[in-house]
Amino acid sequence: FSGEKSQVTELVSEFLGTYMLVLTVGLNVLGKSKAAAFSIAAGLTSMIYALGDVSGAHFNPAVTVAILASGRCPDLTPAKAGMYAGVQIAGGIAAALTYAFIYQGATFALGPVGFSTWAGVSVAEIVYTFVLCFVVLCVAVSERTKASHLFGLAIGSCVTVGGFAIGGISGGSLNPAVSFGIAAANIINGGFFYKALIYSALEVVGGVAAAGVFKVTHEVESALPEGKDMEA
Repeated sequence: FSGEKSQVTELVSEFLGTYMLVLTVGLNVLGKSKAAAFSIAAGLTSMIYALGDVSGAHFNPAVTVAILASGRCPDLTPAKAGMYAGVQIAGGIAAALTYAFIYQGATFALGPVGFSTWAGVSVAEIVYTFVLCFVVLCVAVSERTKASHLFGLAIGSCVTVGGFAIGGISGGSLNPAVSFGIAAANIINGGFFYKALIYSALEVVGGVAAAGVFKVTHEVESALPEGKDMEA
């Protein structure tokens, strides 16, 4: 993969990785898995290692926004980021329709879980999307703290952390593509799509916040001479 990759190749990669992630989310929820966070994290980790060298393995519009906002990836232009986000959301919706088909029309709602409030959901989604995006920036984007071999495991672990920590509050979406997919499929059973817009806004806020903090914690990298990366 050292040669130049086509834009179509990258977009297909983002669609596929996001599709598998959201499909894994839905099947775990509908199957009432007791280890959903582990399964979803493993699915994400697998796709990161499979497609990381193809597209960068964002699989999440909030991650794409965070990387764009960080300014550390010159190849990721606003136009390219928009296309990435578009195919990620398309992959999420396609995956959600797939799990609905597998379970004969069964879906589930996006929104506060149990007695949780929208205020609680807001804090939970922003904070743990921040964690996910910040770790991505640190282990996959930063030249100083990049984890060349373990980046996929570190990123996947954020899903385990978030899934167990806020799964009982907001469901632990952490990803606009997941939010769009869940809400879109649930329309079949009378669900409301507007909740995906709320969740996505919160998740993007978390991503932008991660980029802002990353610029502060890794500010020294901006002063490094071009082409002089720190050896691990």
